[in-house]
Amino acid sequence: MHELAVTQGIVEMIADRMPGKRILTVNLTIGQVSGVAPDAIRFCFDLVAAGTVVEGARLHIDTPPGRARCRSCGRDGLAVDTPIPLCGCGSADMEVTGGGELTVVSVEVAA
Repeated sequence: MHELAVTQGIVEMIADRMPGKRILTVNLTIGQVSGVAPDAIRFCFDLVAAGTVVEGARLHIDTPPGRARCRSCGRDGLAVDTPIPLCGCGSADMEVTGGGELTVVSVEVAA
């Protein structure tokens, strides 16, 4: 379960950048084709945040859909739901153009 390591990295990054602050909310974007399971991040978050400045923070995750462009037939904006999509034309030569992100969008800090 690599999501535990991903969650640890997120919490450590926030704690390193916000020492001594109390974090209220963490906002993430995890694309649907990023290979990271948002539910697993939610499951790990409180456990990993315990004892850090992130402890007790709310976690909000946006999950944008996957989008791709077929390099073979040129179709663009194709909805995809797997990290290795196939085009309707049968080609696997696809460029994922959206939904692959894993980003800390913002952090709300107590005044």
